Order: sequence, then structure tokens, then C-alpha cells
Amino acid sequence: MYQPLIDAMRDYLDAGVTMDLDRLDARYDDEFENLRVDQAGQVVRLTKEQFMSRFVAMKAQGQAMEPADDATFPATTLFGDFGTVIMRREKNGKPTLYAFTWRMADGKPTTILREFTFDDDLTYLIQIMAAASAAAQK
Repeated sequence: MYQPLIDAMRDYLDAGVTMDLDRLDARYDDEFENLRVDQAGQVVRLTKEQFMSRFVAMKAQGQAMEPADDATFPATTLFGDFGTVIMRREKNGKPTLYAFTWRMADGKPTTILREFTFDDDLTYLIQIMAAASAAAQK
């Protein structure tokens, strides 16, 4: 286990819980992409801009991310200028897995380049995104 990756993940999760927008913005790489896949094979791609817009809206409504006290990090790996950490959480009583790939500099994680999320069902998110896209085109 590579502790600097786990420490960076804990800092990132804390930034979400406290809605520290500056810290969240600094943690997401400009090339960040979240790739979500569900059990049916549906795929959703989200960018840094989409993530940050969501966080700004949540903060404006007085909301925050839920605490991640249940998060565990069963594996880490380093390769070249990158590091990946696997995160496991419970979601609706079921295990949910995430893989975060970080850019590394001098052995330290700097920014999150990719987040891979493995969900049960993305239908709700696909519908929300379709509705937002349709509204933006009007």
C-alpha cells in the first residue's frame, strides 16, 4: 500500500464533505474524466467542469457530500508518473468500487486524472443528463 495515495484520497474526500471548492478544484486535473459503468454496461463520462458545477450548486444549496467514514483502500499501484488507488464503499447496503488515477510528481499525488466508478444502475444519471442537455439546447 502506498500511503501518500491513501492520504491524498482522504484529503480529497474531506474536501467534498466540507465543500472546500478551492481544494476540490485543485485536486481535479484539467484533463479529469470520471467514467461510470453500470451492471447493464451503460456508460457515463463526466468532466472536471461538470463535477465542479455540481459542487458549486450543492454548496449554494447548503449541501455537501456524505461523509466517507466507510471508505477503505484495498489496493494501490504506481506506474510511471501515475498512481492508482482502489476505494471501496457501501452504497445502499452493497459494496461499490472506485478506481482513482492520480498524476504523481516526486513520489507525491498531485491531481486526479481519472475516476472509474462501478455502479449498479446509471439510468437515473443518464435521464438527468439527457434532461439537462435538452434544456440547454432550448
